Amino acid sequence: MLEEGRTGQSRPLEAVHPIRSFDCLFVKSRQEGVVKTKALYVALGGPLQGEKDRFGLWVRETEGAKLWLAVLPDLQSCGVRDCFVAGGKGLKGFPEAFEPIFPHTQVQLCVVHKVRHSLRSVVWKARRSVARALRAIHGAATLAEATQAFAQFAETWDAKYPTISASWRRDWERLTVFLGYPPEIRKVIYTTNAIESLNDSLRKGLKSRGAFPPYASILKVLFLGMPPIAKKWTAPIPEWTRALNQFAVLLGDRVPTA
Repeated sequence: MLEEGRTGQSRPLEAVHPIRSFDCLFVKSRQEGVVKTKALYVALGGPLQGEKDRFGLWVRETEGAKLWLAVLPDLQSCGVRDCFVAGGKGLKGFPEAFEPIFPHTQVQLCVVHKVRHSLRSVVWKARRSVARALRAIHGAATLAEATQAFAQFAETWDAKYPTISASWRRDWERLTVFLGYPPEIRKVIYTTNAIESLNDSLRKGLKSRGAFPPYASILKVLFLGMPPIAKKWTAPIPEWTRALNQFAVLLGDRVPTA
């Protein structure tokens, strides 16, 4: 099963993958009697037809830009030449690693994750009001409206929660990529729910295992768990045909016609 999983991970892929989601979760590994935390990198996406397709399970010592630079070239080696939008949820070093390898790709950070992270620092009685103010930002019809809503948020809430606007300001360009697209595309790129669902399934498989032996055993368990998960990926992403048509209008010959 381990060799089958590795073969599947290195199989040829289509040259154009419109949307790819990336994430990193952490697992325990026992090495020479010492339990260490390993970073598990996960990639999920699909070809032009819009089906979900897992590509990539990598185990590394930690997370960071240098290690993403070691992971991402695997996509190229399998034939991927273009990706329209790459999604992630604030992964350390991810945008800096991705953009040089795929320079035409836009990196969209997960808005839902950013909202959840922002609300962690808010007292319970104020959460509804803060969430409503944040919704005015990511629910805006245009980038100009989102910028105005963000300015209003900072004016209202910076006195109590200055770290929220600082966090949004730092990632602003990559949080608002989806606002440059029509609604048909926004629905499929502004959140990483799909890969989070995959990660939840992987965690369930890992949960009962405790601390693992080294690298190969971790991957063996994960590869064993992938087929039942993949069986559920029988339908394209909702509204995918409309989204792909909009990509063709916006990106021209980057979208293959045959």
